[in-house]
Amino acid sequence: MKTNHKLTAAMALLVVLSLFLSAAHAQGKKPLPKLGKSSLKAVVDAMTLEEKAKLVVGMGFKFPGMPAPVKGEKPKAIDIGGFKLPPSDPEAYEVPEKVAGTAGRTHAIPRLGIPSITVSDGPAGLRIDPTRPNDKKTYYATAFPVATLLASSWDTTLVKKVGVAFGNEIREYGVDIILGPALNIHRNPLGGRNFEYYSEDPLVAGSMTAAIVNGIQSQGVGTSIKHFAANNQETNRNSINTIVSERAMREIYLKGFAIAVKKSAPWTVMSSYNKVNGTYTSERRDLQTGILKREWDFKGFVMTDWFGGHDAVAQMKAGNDLLMPGNPDQSAAIVAAVRDSTLSMAQLDANVTRILKIILKSPTFKGYKYSDKPDLKGHAAVSRMAAAEGMVLLKNEDSALPFAKGTRLAVFGNTSYNIIAGGTGSGDVHKAYTVMLPQGLANAGLKVQAGLAKAYKAYLTDAKAKQPKSQNFFIAPPPIPEFNPDTLVNKEADGADAAVITIGRNAGEGADRKVENDFTLTDAEKGLINGVSNAFHAKGKKVVVVLNIGGVMEVASWRDSVDGILLAWQPGLEAGNAIADVLSGKIDPSGKLASTFPVAYQDVPSAKNFPGKEFPLPAGQTANPMTGRPSEVTYQEGIYVGYRYYDSFKVKPAYEFGYGLSYTKFKFSDVKISAPDFKNSISVSVAVKNTGKVAGKEVVQLYLSAPTATLDKPTQELKAFAKTNLLAPGQTQVIILTLHANDLASFYTDKSAWVADAGEYKVMIGSSSRDIAKTVSFKLAKEIVTEKTHKSLTPEVAIDEVINK
Repeated sequence: MKTNHKLTAAMALLVVLSLFLSAAHAQGKKPLPKLGKSSLKAVVDAMTLEEKAKLVVGMGFKFPGMPAPVKGEKPKAIDIGGFKLPPSDPEAYEVPEKVAGTAGRTHAIPRLGIPSITVSDGPAGLRIDPTRPNDKKTYYATAFPVATLLASSWDTTLVKKVGVAFGNEIREYGVDIILGPALNIHRNPLGGRNFEYYSEDPLVAGSMTAAIVNGIQSQGVGTSIKHFAANNQETNRNSINTIVSERAMREIYLKGFAIAVKKSAPWTVMSSYNKVNGTYTSERRDLQTGILKREWDFKGFVMTDWFGGHDAVAQMKAGNDLLMPGNPDQSAAIVAAVRDSTLSMAQLDANVTRILKIILKSPTFKGYKYSDKPDLKGHAAVSRMAAAEGMVLLKNEDSALPFAKGTRLAVFGNTSYNIIAGGTGSGDVHKAYTVMLPQGLANAGLKVQAGLAKAYKAYLTDAKAKQPKSQNFFIAPPPIPEFNPDTLVNKEADGADAAVITIGRNAGEGADRKVENDFTLTDAEKGLINGVSNAFHAKGKKVVVVLNIGGVMEVASWRDSVDGILLAWQPGLEAGNAIADVLSGKIDPSGKLASTFPVAYQDVPSAKNFPGKEFPLPAGQTANPMTGRPSEVTYQEGIYVGYRYYDSFKVKPAYEFGYGLSYTKFKFSDVKISAPDFKNSISVSVAVKNTGKVAGKEVVQLYLSAPTATLDKPTQELKAFAKTNLLAPGQTQVIILTLHANDLASFYTDKSAWVADAGEYKVMIGSSSRDIAKTVSFKLAKEIVTEKTHKSLTPEVAIDEVINK
């Protein structure tokens, strides 16, 4: 066989030339940019349109017990107990979860070094699966006290400590962002998620939010403050149109968010389900971009609540950067919108950039090696301490409390033996235990009557066995009917030294409370209180009621029947120990109400328009529990929410805003103002002395009354507060509170401006909104425009708002 040497040489030359050209091309080709190593612009520019559309839409929700979508087939809608939800992304099932039981994840883009980050529910503790298949370890989380309790502490230092413990737990279990805290205003006491929210007052709500966010984020993990905004009910929450004035929005419903954003820089904000003046909040550019990002200079990203909003493209345009939990249809709609120029690439890039900035901060991006072993014992101690500090002593006739060590207690009420640590829905926590009240009392050296306890436990064990299981995630099983101890009461009155009755209430996501048998006592509870009180009072013995509740309830009709009332709220997993710490006097009660307790529901300023009115469904549609019915609610009370209404319109509450008793007494004196005229700022000092016999803490509250010549205003508004240190008997502490120009300002809708009006300002220093120790005043010579805004959130209809005449 002959070899063609010329052909062989030519082929070899071609191979060498090809290799040379390939090498040259490789040398000239730029490497792909990587997140954290390249500029954000370079990373964004390197992303395909489809990758961008995936990043701004979550990976989807993996529904427990539901089959995974079939690959290659169009995902189908999911039906969970009547709740119709959009189809989930197959990736939610194909990509293993980093942390089991979390709420959602973002998509990873590995070629650009962009990891998936994990978010989890948890306003009162991390919500993850406590046990996992083929894993002997447990992953329980700490149930911290609910927000209503933390706010009642009026102690931002304490709340930050809770945040530090909480944040450590989030980090050590491998989660990047917690979906909380929640800070919507307590507009109405029937709000189903009020336990997740702090207060009827935006200063308290914003201050508490900032404190816990600073604590959580000190651990290198993120928060998502929610629900932005005017999400003040659960009824028809996905369809309700909130009709509200711009002034009420800015002074009441947005103010707390503004405080939290400016004082704590949360990583993310979660938009709410509802509409505001005709448009879904997640689709309102004036809210998500104009107010949040431009006026307040928010640097993080906005995510939707789960399945929130209606139009993915409108949400992108509004500046709602991330759609959660996400589904493929949303990504497809975004891609199509960019291609047909109904969504600009610049806007999509802005949304992507905000998300990437937060991913850069995340533990996942930084490669943090989480332990799955947070300090649960230490966190339980923090939870117990915070719980006791936030409980409010509402009544203590003839020093019924504290109980001396060794006191024999007859403990009544189902809830004493089935204590409520926290609310339901996404606010629930999978905890290892909950300390019941009898155990806590025994741990505190108090003696619980064994026969009565045995009867209650037997009844509850039998009742729980017969109790129907919950049909879905949102709805808790119906409460067990109150045990009737009539045959035991007289015997216990003879044998015990005092009685404790626990009244329990629970609520949560998906439904609001009712007036009858929820805001008010049930007939069985009335009978229990009357029966026990009559029997024990006949023997000259005291009766104390513990309120283990998440929101405000009616107390005026029955409080005279008992000697003491301790508002324990929902205190977390150490509930029994924390309650006993206060009942025994180990901890002096120092909590103050952050929401008013009205005499009757009819006294509530929003009672006539809560939860609004429903409209007929369109022809051919059936009611869906998830989306609700077409409906609207008008905030006719305007700025007159809570004490702003009760104090301005002279409506006497059962217990006023800021109220709370102690086992000791305090005296305010030497109230001094730094100057007679306001210039830039002004300070007020007050000496607080413990004049009682035990160590305790007091809360100093500063209320301001502003000139009303040109604008209707509440009689007084809380503008500053501070809690003292633990003061020994006879000890004094001087508290200094400072007011700045923005604290004097009210919002003028016609001027689109915050204005501090010229005139005389009265400063009231007290221990509640109605217990004022001293009033001083100062003058402002000329009005100050503290901030100019852009007209936003304009109502589509006229609102006949309440005016303080």
